[in-house]
Amino acid sequence: MNITETIKHIQPLDESAMKAARERQNQLTKPTGSLGRLEELSVQLAGIQRKPIPVIKDKAVIVMAGDHGVVDEGVSAYPQEVTPQMVLNFLNGGAAINVLTSHVGARVVVVDMGVANDIPSADANLIRRRVGSGTMNLAQGPAMRREQAEESIQSGIEVALAEISKGADILGTGDMGIGNTTPSAAIACALMNVPPQKIAGRGTGVDDDGLKRKITVIENGLKVNQPNSNDGLDVLSKVGGFEIGGLTGVMLAAASKHIPVMIDGFISTAAAMIAVTLAPQCKEYLIAAHRSKENGHILMLDWLGLKPLLDLDMRLGEGTGAALGISMAEAACKVLSDMATFGEAGVSNKDS
Repeated sequence: MNITETIKHIQPLDESAMKAARERQNQLTKPTGSLGRLEELSVQLAGIQRKPIPVIKDKAVIVMAGDHGVVDEGVSAYPQEVTPQMVLNFLNGGAAINVLTSHVGARVVVVDMGVANDIPSADANLIRRRVGSGTMNLAQGPAMRREQAEESIQSGIEVALAEISKGADILGTGDMGIGNTTPSAAIACALMNVPPQKIAGRGTGVDDDGLKRKITVIENGLKVNQPNSNDGLDVLSKVGGFEIGGLTGVMLAAASKHIPVMIDGFISTAAAMIAVTLAPQCKEYLIAAHRSKENGHILMLDWLGLKPLLDLDMRLGEGTGAALGISMAEAACKVLSDMATFGEAGVSNKDS
């Protein structure tokens, strides 16, 4: 499916399934509402999957990698060659995302959306959907052509549909790309109409001077490019990244197929903002895994109307927060399906 067709297939959540899930939650052997967010999450998942008792067994975290021309402005504490090195680390199973996906029983799907440098000895498990060898420098002009923005989203749609065809019940989003907190912050500033000082953070750990430079770079990028906040493709093409577009496509595709998406941190949330700008109805399919320690993340989540499941002071990316969030989603489903009702357990319910 192309982007337009994908968006057309996104439907509202199933109210009857949610009603049935809510009624069952109220009959389980616990005070009503006592499991808090787990109860809310189980009801959302019922609506997404369109069945009263949702099931999560097949789990995948899609990690999109891409590079950014804006690193030439000195916005990152790490050199760009780290991007391909970390992609290899993902493929070899040595990164934090590998540990956490293994812990929760999910698979990692690694996609090269536009890494600038060659990935030596990359194995067959790397999905190559390169839109280009990194974006252009957003501080001096558009990060990419509009056609490239469309291509990145389309690639994300196709990667997600492939995982769903393999049986995935839930998708998590992750990222890798040195410098990618800068375009992510620029996207948020453009869509929220707020200054970079409120959004930009230290990313990989830049010092005070680096943060000031980063804020100036974002200001310049917004001034030079004048992204249209009503046009998600324009914002993505002017100040975004290939991996951000890919993650946008993942979200749209999952929503079109009634699959929940566990979004990770700062970069994934920027992609979610683009996705919701393109298709407001997809928001109901998104679950915020955690609150990133990155400066403006909570403002971005507030703009989306999403409440994070976890707050662990994490800011790594890779989909690490999404992996942990997936475990929460699975727990929410199991509570709904496996707990006994008052009637089944012979336990007295509260007096009416």
